[in-house]
Amino acid sequence: MYINQFFELTMTMNHERFHKVFRHAYGKMKCMENMEDEYIDRTIEGKGLTVIYRDSQYKKKIKLIVNVDRLLDGNKPDPDRILRKLNKRIGEYFEYMYTLDDFFISGMKIAVDINVGTHNDVEAYLQVLRRIRRVKGFSSVRYECFENVDSFCLEGNSNGIGFMAYDLERLYRQLNEDDIKHKKLKSMIRESDGILRTEVRLTKAKIVRIYADKEDISAQIITLAEKRQDIFLEIFERIIPYGDFYKKGKAEEIIWAEIKDDRLRRRMLWLVALITEKKSLYLAQKAMDCRNMKKVMKAFAKINLSPVTISKRQDVKWLKNIYEFLCD
Repeated sequence: MYINQFFELTMTMNHERFHKVFRHAYGKMKCMENMEDEYIDRTIEGKGLTVIYRDSQYKKKIKLIVNVDRLLDGNKPDPDRILRKLNKRIGEYFEYMYTLDDFFISGMKIAVDINVGTHNDVEAYLQVLRRIRRVKGFSSVRYECFENVDSFCLEGNSNGIGFMAYDLERLYRQLNEDDIKHKKLKSMIRESDGILRTEVRLTKAKIVRIYADKEDISAQIITLAEKRQDIFLEIFERIIPYGDFYKKGKAEEIIWAEIKDDRLRRRMLWLVALITEKKSLYLAQKAMDCRNMKKVMKAFAKINLSPVTISKRQDVKWLKNIYEFLCD
């Protein structure tokens, strides 16, 4: 299982300071990628740092997107080493006028690549995951970058958390060869075969502070780096039910065979039927109005069965519990 972490660091500045730094950087580059009110400096992207100048009417901001894997040149993500490298990169870029302490963490992303087998397997899993559709606290969302890519994306209604699962190979096939060398792009596509990329995102500074449980930015980065896998799994478990995926009829057979408690069995069968009817895990649970829904979900997990079933239109009859890939 490949796991990478990205930090979004933000520094808010007044008009004079912002334009002094921006003019200096622009003067060295002569040009920058321009998107609406944002100017993007990718000169040290290969070293793990992308710099974004946001020249909005109301607030002037400089954002740093930190790719931990590139920052450490693919080495094991040691938290202390992340800090040392990040301080060095920031100091060198801003010619030591600004340091890490001038920024705050405004967001974080944890990306996990799950090797489920083949490209067809990736498509099969995504078809099933999309049947979840909604979970408590989240709503389904569609992003423009995934217009031609199989994906399942959720956005927190107010919790500052986002979730994505998508076909990495299909995403790479959309990339422009003008931006990436042909040989490298071919290698990326080949290596992404069978990879289901999943991302957990913390999109607000407030939720980042809750998970970091620290005030100092250096301490926050250390804590978040150490807890990255736990944070990913905690959010992943809110969204993806535990267990193997089966067709509806087979799932019902397993429930009848494994669950001896009549009342619990009725509730589990009801949930399986309602997910198919309501086309949403959350709406099915809501329709049941069951006070012991956690007990019902735990019963599914205990027999390694997901309440979300494979569509009758899909060719596959069974898909392995996705959590087992996370343990590989």
